[in-house]
Amino acid sequence: MRIPFSPPFVDKDVIDEVVDTLNSGWITSGPKVKSLENEIAKLTECPVAICVNSWTSGAILMLKWFGVKEGDEVIVPAYTYSATALSVLHCGATPVMVDIEDDFTISPLKVKQAITNKTKVIMPVDFAGWPCDYDALHEVIHEAGIISLFSPTSEKQEKLGRILLISDAAHSIGATYKGRSAAVSCDVTILSLHAVKNITTAEGGCICLNLPNAFNIQSEFSFLKMYTLNGQSKSALEKSKAGGWKYDILFQGLKINMPDLNAAIGLAQIKKYKTNLLPLRKNVAMSYYDGFKSFQWFINPPLKDETRESSYHLFPLRIKGITETQRDKIVDFIMGKGIAVNVHFIPMPMMTLFKSLGYNIADFPNSYKNFAIEISLPIYPQLQYNQINYIIATVVKGIEIQLAEKIEG
Repeated sequence: MRIPFSPPFVDKDVIDEVVDTLNSGWITSGPKVKSLENEIAKLTECPVAICVNSWTSGAILMLKWFGVKEGDEVIVPAYTYSATALSVLHCGATPVMVDIEDDFTISPLKVKQAITNKTKVIMPVDFAGWPCDYDALHEVIHEAGIISLFSPTSEKQEKLGRILLISDAAHSIGATYKGRSAAVSCDVTILSLHAVKNITTAEGGCICLNLPNAFNIQSEFSFLKMYTLNGQSKSALEKSKAGGWKYDILFQGLKINMPDLNAAIGLAQIKKYKTNLLPLRKNVAMSYYDGFKSFQWFINPPLKDETRESSYHLFPLRIKGITETQRDKIVDFIMGKGIAVNVHFIPMPMMTLFKSLGYNIADFPNSYKNFAIEISLPIYPQLQYNQINYIIATVVKGIEIQLAEKIEG
């Protein structure tokens, strides 16, 4: 049996939506992007959404929008994909890495300890679809002492008057926090629509704005839409209309817009996300939980509690009592049986680039602890029960072989 890790969900509706775009004669940013933005705003409960060509582009855009520059600091978890920190580096600022909690999310205490008068943004990560403790993070950034430390150097920073909270929600479209979409828990939430995500546009991302009342959301939306098109005063669709050829470049923007051809894929998926695709992902996760819960080595991943529910993007299986080397052998065994699995994530301080910048994994013990014992299992709507049962049986066998060898050794 061959089971891929995370194939995109492509059904007739997706194909029809893409073909409709091709037949329309308009394939770059246009009506399909606008429709997808409206659907994402509705799903996330955010006032507006701006589609871009990747999560990374969206993060760079919002950091630049806030005036983050050389000499500034942005606090991020050490346990995340590199794009979280790379977006900061692209703005010339310094990523300040902090450790995580046992549930994979950024530690509010470590965040508070890392804040200086150079801190402009905190960027927590919803790992595997599991939202961070946003109440605790808001308590930190709204403390009088923390606000007094904040040193604004741009118009947007002056207007906000405190540290900006940007959620790296690459994994968590559809997750909930305290009975609402988790996306409304931050000033800005940035989604990924990459090929392996719950909703995909092949490549893409989306910025969801939930700024406080000091900001005019519609004005910021219009400004950011121009920012994604080189600071151009008109979109390509507007320019194509009769008499619309004149335009201006109002400021130094970026070229990071999403094409309609990509948006069509996500548009077809998002229309059935809450009723079909997300429940199917949850069914897979609960099947894994039921299959592993009786084993003493099983550490249950955070899926749902009294305040939060995951988007079930990943099933991060952790195995009690093993080493990184044993984990790697278990991965090899599983993949040798035709099942594609992954590890989320190799902590950034273990990467060559970040080591060269002075980051050391020894400073982030919880990040390493979780990494060393984690295996991400396949989880997507197309998985059949016979495949899920095969995965469970194979994983159990691979783990028990390693545990037995450890005892014998």
